[in-house]
Amino acid sequence: MDKTSLGLTENVAGLLCYVLGWISGLVFLLIEQENKFVRFHAVQSIVTFGGITIISIGLSILGIIPFLGIFFDFANWMIGALAFVLWIVLMIKAFQGTKDKLPWAGDFAEKRLG
Repeated sequence: MDKTSLGLTENVAGLLCYVLGWISGLVFLLIEQENKFVRFHAVQSIVTFGGITIISIGLSILGIIPFLGIFFDFANWMIGALAFVLWIVLMIKAFQGTKDKLPWAGDFAEKRLG
């Protein structure tokens, strides 16, 4: 495993990109300037969990609508459960040293990093 500019192995740094969702992804994107593996996981974390956060906020707002709000609350719960599973899987995959791409977020990360 290659070392990062932080002195961590790239698989550990990749895992840490996901630990706090888009926040840790942003931190590692700003700090790690050289290692493409870590930068890929940082961008993928920002796009994935940032998008989920925005969707969750929107569903929470829609959840206050009388009667229909129950459906938005349920959708928000389902997205939260999916996000939790995705969070665990992405951390495991990064720690294993793989560069698994999510459909939109992974493509965006690859294009952004060249």
